[in-house]
Amino acid sequence: MTGRMGKTRNIFLVWLVWPLITLGIYHLVWWYKINQEAHDLDADIEVSPAIAVVAITLGVLIIVPPWVSIFKTGDRIARMQSAAGLPATCSGVLGLVASFFFGLHALYYQNELNKIWAHLGGAAEGTVVTLPSRPSAGPEGTTRNAA
Repeated sequence: MTGRMGKTRNIFLVWLVWPLITLGIYHLVWWYKINQEAHDLDADIEVSPAIAVVAITLGVLIIVPPWVSIFKTGDRIARMQSAAGLPATCSGVLGLVASFFFGLHALYYQNELNKIWAHLGGAAEGTVVTLPSRPSAGPEGTTRNAA
């Protein structure tokens, strides 16, 4: 199975510097990109990056969608880690809790993503990489929907 490399990013720039400089726009672009990277790495991960961004922006009007999106993105990152042959150390629950403290979920999630890209050899973004084979899916299957 093959997938595409994502981008290794500086966790402090992602978490604090670029969002401050761009008045929060960078965070939305980053959110879109990391959700797209999930699907690009493993086609079994079903996600609509645009819906994920809508959930953290307009979804705030309904209160629940941003928290669901933050949780599910952590889950996707854990699935990416497994697909790359790493232990799934990323936790959607920890990401959700971290989001309540200065938006630390961005720092946490990018750090977990950087582990994947380093494990896969640190090639340039978009490079096709071969993923290790994995055991067959359990009773729940391997796909989950977006948000």
